[in-house]
Amino acid sequence: MKKGYLTAAAAAALSAAMAFGAWAASFQTVNQVMYVNANSLNVRTEPSTTAGKAQSLSRGTAVQANGISGEWARISLGGKNYYVASRYLSSGNSAAASTATAAASTPVSVPEGVTVSDVSVSDNLRFASSSKIKTGTAKLYKNAKGKYGDKVICVNAGHGTSGGERVKTLSHPDGSPKVTGGTNQRGAVESMAVSSGMTFQDGTPESRVTLQEAQILRDVLLKRGFSVLMIREGSDVQLDNIARTVLANNYAACHIAVHWDSTSSDKGAYFMSVPDGLKKMDPVSSTWQKSEAFGEALIGGLRGKGVKIFGGGSMDVDLTQTSYSTVPSVDIELGDKVSDHSEATLRKLAEGLADGVTQYFTK
Repeated sequence: MKKGYLTAAAAAALSAAMAFGAWAASFQTVNQVMYVNANSLNVRTEPSTTAGKAQSLSRGTAVQANGISGEWARISLGGKNYYVASRYLSSGNSAAASTATAAASTPVSVPEGVTVSDVSVSDNLRFASSSKIKTGTAKLYKNAKGKYGDKVICVNAGHGTSGGERVKTLSHPDGSPKVTGGTNQRGAVESMAVSSGMTFQDGTPESRVTLQEAQILRDVLLKRGFSVLMIREGSDVQLDNIARTVLANNYAACHIAVHWDSTSSDKGAYFMSVPDGLKKMDPVSSTWQKSEAFGEALIGGLRGKGVKIFGGGSMDVDLTQTSYSTVPSVDIELGDKVSDHSEATLRKLAEGLADGVTQYFTK
């Protein structure tokens, strides 16, 4: 090779490097939660349709955009940067609401001082090995300037894991059988990783309503000065009940799973309390009293907003979530399949739950 000349391979490499520098430098920095406006959006390792495909995102999924450059948006997933076609992202939820299969979404109004990051399940975390669906990520909203910013509230929109009902995980960490019935029968050693949920009388999937409620609750808590760990912000997240609990255990001060019951009596709200048969099991033995107090605080907050309460406000149920929790953890049932789930009602429920959270941490 003559001095001063490049081989074809070297020239190609230099050209690629120069191209990389050009597009890397051209991205305008942003910090915005946006929503997928496509049935399936390809996530690329570089801003090119020929680049490697990392995964795909479903319509209504919330993503954290940190850069925009013409037809490409740079997003953060699992602490790494990836690229998607910017025309398939929207700042609001109109795209998600337009299809029957999409989950309801509400735009995130992030207060000043709140940073957003993805968190995932690491194999070294306690109980992570018991999870069988754990490739998804949750969103952590750290409220550095919030009055209660040191308190991270895990908000878990029930259901919403595609294929979760076909996968089984241990009901309890020690392999013992369930002591009550529920979604899975009493005596079951293994339970559904995530059930698909019920359908409201008007045909709305429960998973869509739990998501809308969780998103409203997130915004209310952020405005009140709390930090929030959002387990699910779109129609699907590949995190089973154990993975969700592991994330709450490691990143949050408490865990609220939002659900509606499958009965048809408009029974009112209640929380699933801890059965006596679990109270001596590790780690339940060290958390159940805190979980009971947390559940009672949430019911108190709802009652204060005039929400109908079922019976005494609790019912003993053996849950996978409870069995693996090391922080105060509550499954809250906000009504049943015939209950009103209009936006106005969901906002009242969110305010009541936020009152309960505040009461629990300030008593």
